[in-house]
Amino acid sequence: MKKILVVDDQGGWRSFNSKTAYEILGNDIILDTATCAKDGYSKLLESKEHPYDYLLTDMQMEPDFAPLMAGEWLIEQAKNLSFCYKTKIIIISATANIRYIAERYNVDCIPKSVAAASIEPFKALITL
Repeated sequence: MKKILVVDDQGGWRSFNSKTAYEILGNDIILDTATCAKDGYSKLLESKEHPYDYLLTDMQMEPDFAPLMAGEWLIEQAKNLSFCYKTKIIIISATANIRYIAERYNVDCIPKSVAAASIEPFKALITL
């Protein structure tokens, strides 16, 4: 059973990413959502005994972390949690410099425009 955390401030995208995860992995998953980076971080901390397999996060959420975007801050926090070392992080964002950010943190990314058009990028990154 895979455990997934979807973090996005837009309800439509939380729902879209959640439905996509179910479509790829089936109903045998544990899926949690968060509406902002701070809530996502809290959920990561709560998962210490059973860490998430996947963290799907938006970049632009609450403005509290300038000059970083909220998603960048969340990625940094996840990477600093020793129990999240196996958590695969995927940025799903409309941010213009998404590829640069993904490379900087050594994580994967799917631009929202691509995600909305096809499930294939998700299938390439989310596996049983």
